[in-house]
Amino acid sequence: MKPPDKVQLEILHDPRVLAQRVADWLLAAAISELGTFKIALSGGSTPKLLYECLAGTPYRDRFPWSRVHWFWGDERFVPHDDAMSNYRMVHDALFAHVPVPIANIHPIATEGLHPDKSAEQYERTLKAAYGGEYLEPERPLFDVTLLGLGEDGHTASLFPETTVLGERHRWVAADVGAKAEARITLTYPAIESSRRVAFLVAGRGKREVFAAVQREGCTLPAARVHPVGSLTWFVDRAAAGAE
Repeated sequence: MKPPDKVQLEILHDPRVLAQRVADWLLAAAISELGTFKIALSGGSTPKLLYECLAGTPYRDRFPWSRVHWFWGDERFVPHDDAMSNYRMVHDALFAHVPVPIANIHPIATEGLHPDKSAEQYERTLKAAYGGEYLEPERPLFDVTLLGLGEDGHTASLFPETTVLGERHRWVAADVGAKAEARITLTYPAIESSRRVAFLVAGRGKREVFAAVQREGCTLPAARVHPVGSLTWFVDRAAAGAE
């Protein structure tokens, strides 16, 4: 694995232009490599626009669906058919409309087990996909990791002032108590084990927190992501304060 690239920032006109730009970027990354291509997905309204874009032309016809595997960066501990489920959002926006093999979709289990057991099970899923028990910097877990930015500075389900922020051994953890419903989230080691990490940020409501995470020394969860590969921020004009 090459040394990490500089952090890159792209400012797009609006959320839909941002979604199309990231769709182009993701397609180019997927077709540039041979073999299995692994993507960690984000929830949220801005990524949803991306998934809807991928479900349409020309991406639906050009994307290498048969060799792309899909994982989740985090999930609310609700049934998969619940309106709050990240799995349901991605399924309805993308998977229901494209020829992706069922075996290539790897959701986080959220029914019939305790959140801690769910986290343990998903970690086993990731280790099986990785083919090893320990992450090696020169061999990233993911080819692409998509992330969002919460108004409190969280990303995935890594919330400010929670114990999971300090986890450096587990790949997946349960976060119970930060929100009304439990969350299952990738930890920093798993998120950072990626060839490409992309934050998708849109809307005036994100302007203040986006400015904060760009400042040197910021300790908000999103500012603490340092991948082994490249890091790109795709931000619309409203969030960037460039209107």
